[in-house]
Amino acid sequence: MDLKFRVEADCGETEARLGRLQTTHGEVETPIFMPVGTQATVKALTPDELESLGAHIILGNTYHLAVRPGIDTVRTLGGMHEMAQWKRSILTDSGGFQVLSLAKLRKVNERGVQFRNHVNGHLLDLTPEHAIELQEAIGSDIMMCLDHLVQPGSPRREVEAAMDRTTRWAVRCLEARTRDDAALFAIVQGGTDFDLRSKHVADLTAHPFDGFAIGGLSVGESIPEMYATLAHTAPLLPKDKPRYLMGVGRPVDLLEGVARGVDMFDCVMPTRNARKGSLFVDGGRRKINLRNAKFREERGPLDPTCECYTCSRFSAGYLRHLLITKELLVYRLLSIHNLWVYLGLMRSIREALGSGQFSAFYQSWKAGLDSP
Repeated sequence: MDLKFRVEADCGETEARLGRLQTTHGEVETPIFMPVGTQATVKALTPDELESLGAHIILGNTYHLAVRPGIDTVRTLGGMHEMAQWKRSILTDSGGFQVLSLAKLRKVNERGVQFRNHVNGHLLDLTPEHAIELQEAIGSDIMMCLDHLVQPGSPRREVEAAMDRTTRWAVRCLEARTRDDAALFAIVQGGTDFDLRSKHVADLTAHPFDGFAIGGLSVGESIPEMYATLAHTAPLLPKDKPRYLMGVGRPVDLLEGVARGVDMFDCVMPTRNARKGSLFVDGGRRKINLRNAKFREERGPLDPTCECYTCSRFSAGYLRHLLITKELLVYRLLSIHNLWVYLGLMRSIREALGSGQFSAFYQSWKAGLDSP
């Protein structure tokens, strides 16, 4: 697929860029944060709520949907767009992250990954070809190649071997693609080794992928290591194709990622943290724990500076009560707040890039952080 992507503005002092991405299901302005809908739903939220928050693209997970409800059921229900009633764009992970997160339940060889799935122990034979077949059945707008992600701190020879296997798998994914309405992104690996990252970029960009993801970060390395690896890798990628940083992260990480040249982000953090009562406030600069007793009789909002549905209508004390008593409504309300913060930060970043003020915005936003 000739994915339509163009850079509309860039920052002369950083690698940040403002872009526009056209998929089969609509236009996506970048930089963008993509809420995670692992099971074909962003937990607790309706499609209308996601749209009102400003989400233009969400994620689905190939491994999890292949396990439940099963890909035949997904096909019968019309794919993820139809069954979830989400009319905008969808990106799907290939299942590669589960190679790491479910390491005790799988075996990896050149052919692919064999999982004993975490639900009933049945075999899921995930080859590069099958990963594409599954994602095409889901109806992804943007598919990811199957990659081999190794444990953090693995010896260099293991990191390099997995990286080279990822290249071979990526080529097989490219050859297996049958739908011309779905883009395909390759995933750059190589740990925190700059030489390996450079080699992998060179290997992958020799093939006609529609975009590139930076994988294997935020998996145990230090924050400085992550930022340094990102600063080295992102500018090496083609300037005319979208760049996606997988599974990252905190609001400050999004800002730092944009400054290093990233266009797309995803992470479970805003919704997962919300369900635990961990809320981002002050535009994402600080985090509060709503379970703290100091909020018990708080009549004001979670965040006086926030204009989201939750903060506009409910007191922090009431929300804490819902959280402590495990009332279902609270998971919806707190998820709305955290996603408002994340998507609002990305809107502000795009506005700053569009007005030529990103560098000033970057410095001002970081100056308000609780800590470096």
